Amino acid sequence: MKFFLIAGEASGDLHAADLIRALRALDPQAEFRFYGGDAMAQAGGTLLKHYRDLAYMGILPVLTHLPQILRGMRECKRAIREWRPDCVVLVDYPGFNLGIARYVRQHTLCPVYYYISPKIWAWKEGRIRRIKRDVDRVFSILPFEVDFFEKKHGMPVTYVGNPTVDEVERFRATHTEPMPVFCEMNNLPTGSPIIALLAGSRRQEIQDNLRRMCLAAEPFVPQYQLVLACAPAVEREFYEEVLQTVPEKARPVLLFDRTYQLLAHSKAALVTSGTATLETALLRVPQVVCYYIGAGWLVRILRRLVLKVKYISLVNLVADAEVVPELVGGDMTVENVRTHLASILPPGKAREPMLLAYREVYRRLGEPGAPKRAAREMIERLKGEVS
Repeated sequence: MKFFLIAGEASGDLHAADLIRALRALDPQAEFRFYGGDAMAQAGGTLLKHYRDLAYMGILPVLTHLPQILRGMRECKRAIREWRPDCVVLVDYPGFNLGIARYVRQHTLCPVYYYISPKIWAWKEGRIRRIKRDVDRVFSILPFEVDFFEKKHGMPVTYVGNPTVDEVERFRATHTEPMPVFCEMNNLPTGSPIIALLAGSRRQEIQDNLRRMCLAAEPFVPQYQLVLACAPAVEREFYEEVLQTVPEKARPVLLFDRTYQLLAHSKAALVTSGTATLETALLRVPQVVCYYIGAGWLVRILRRLVLKVKYISLVNLVADAEVVPELVGGDMTVENVRTHLASILPPGKAREPMLLAYREVYRRLGEPGAPKRAAREMIERLKGEVS
């Protein structure tokens, strides 16, 4: 069978790579072409365009790069039309992927599956009409999405489990290096515990959040050392430019391709909302969720008017409770982040309750095996074995 996949950022690239491996395990002759990233390329297949060439967020960056984005969409449509895959698998990235889904449906090219659906339960719920019209099946990775899609909107959905559980479990099974070895391998001092900084995977997120994170953590240096988990598609030079205005004492060590290892050896983390919040929880690291947006007063109003959910972090959404603090928009001040960080570092009063609450998050996500379950059902549906 031939599979065409589209992922638009780092976590989607990772999840799609695991899905590719699961599909190939069931169909060794399977062929893959994709818009994605390095992880998908390593899993095997043909990378047609890297997500870094299309991953822009915010009105101004999108408008500035609109010709590039539109050209990428035209090329993607042409690639699907000419290659004629057995199915198209979309991985989040709704601004791009819903346009592709519409094209595939209009031209009756092949089934369209959504693996890791857009977060329309949070905002832009009107997109459900496009998904119901153009997508054959949603493969959900968040347990609360089942009620949203099926009960509220009558959209067929399969909850396959969460692939982050698989990724963390795989890491735990192979990760054995003690803290001194980790520090020595990455040129870090061996005597200072670590505060991890995860500032997002997109440049705008990094610009908005990283400096504030560093300043919030500054008073805890040198008792702790600051280490930044760098996004794979962002150059070191970009981070260094952002950090130029940060006092030398508060500048973190930059670490690439070692996010799980970093979290495994960290006492606490400052995390920009996204899949990273879930990864941090599953690796049992207390965290503060930080997501700065300009015009904070406006964000507060819009959050009440636009967002359909109580929380923005996946940890709190899965738990349906405030397990981790969320500092969003104008609430993400250096002082607020610093106060919450102090409460989750030993012996802070919020530390142990948060670690205890993580157990419920893990329970609700279910057992490992999400990519395998998704791959199995996709192939069964393509063969007509299930309806």
